[in-house]
Amino acid sequence: MTATEPELVLDLRCELGESPVWLPAEQVLVFVDIKRRRLHRFDPVSERHDGFGLPEEIGCVAPAKEGGFVAGLRSGIWQLDDAGQPAAMLAENPEDAKTHRFNDGCIDPAGRFWLGTLDETKQAGDAHLYRFDRRGLTRVEGGLMTSNGAAFSPDGRFMYHSDTPRRTIYRYDYDAATGTASNRQIFAKWEIAGDDLGRPDGGAVDAEGCYWSALYEGGRIRRYSPQGEILAEYQVPAKCPTMIAFGGRDLRTLFITTARSGRPADELSEFPHSGGLFAMQVETPGLPKPPFDPES
Repeated sequence: MTATEPELVLDLRCELGESPVWLPAEQVLVFVDIKRRRLHRFDPVSERHDGFGLPEEIGCVAPAKEGGFVAGLRSGIWQLDDAGQPAAMLAENPEDAKTHRFNDGCIDPAGRFWLGTLDETKQAGDAHLYRFDRRGLTRVEGGLMTSNGAAFSPDGRFMYHSDTPRRTIYRYDYDAATGTASNRQIFAKWEIAGDDLGRPDGGAVDAEGCYWSALYEGGRIRRYSPQGEILAEYQVPAKCPTMIAFGGRDLRTLFITTARSGRPADELSEFPHSGGLFAMQVETPGLPKPPFDPES
């Protein structure tokens, strides 16, 4: 693999691959297929892959401090056991689960779970961004179409978040001690340019504080400076990259999940491995991800 050519590492053909998270203790990657309701586990060294079915869509997942996982399912926030099976509901979905489900999420430096919802009707624009910690579920931001791209700067002073259909990435001032996000500003925003429908999906931050974004329907991932300047773009052999995560022993392997659900036949003919897991080597490593801490 080179820094300019993501390569296929697992031809899984997910309907909607999402939420890749590296588990350093086990040196494996976990990720989900939202539409097929599955949690996947992949060892890039042995190439062993295991999949676990769930009773409902799973939008995001993260390791928990006491073992197992925390996850955003359609019905709410759940504790999952080591095999990825629901063990206990931690909070109900406060929105109409018929049209709104939990989507992207991540853990902040103190162990809080940040996650958002999406409005499947694409009309009401009433999805939200939430924080979940020992105080319960707190609504932080509203008026969203699709909550996505949550990530934190290396020093914990900034939080990133995107609203995918509006092609906007936001940056907040962040107080890691209290879990407070404030002073929302536009970090990056763009309009449709010709046939390029790329819009910001999942995101991650590297050790230099640069924000990486997967451009859904854009067929590429993009690296931004901390000031919001585009530093680089890398083409992905799939039209719909969904999220990225740093992994490997040195956190210099960039994993990329993709989707194939609802894509036209000619596109799938051109990109037959859509829905697969891709990876490439990068110079700047990512950041270790803290586990969810229910006492945070």
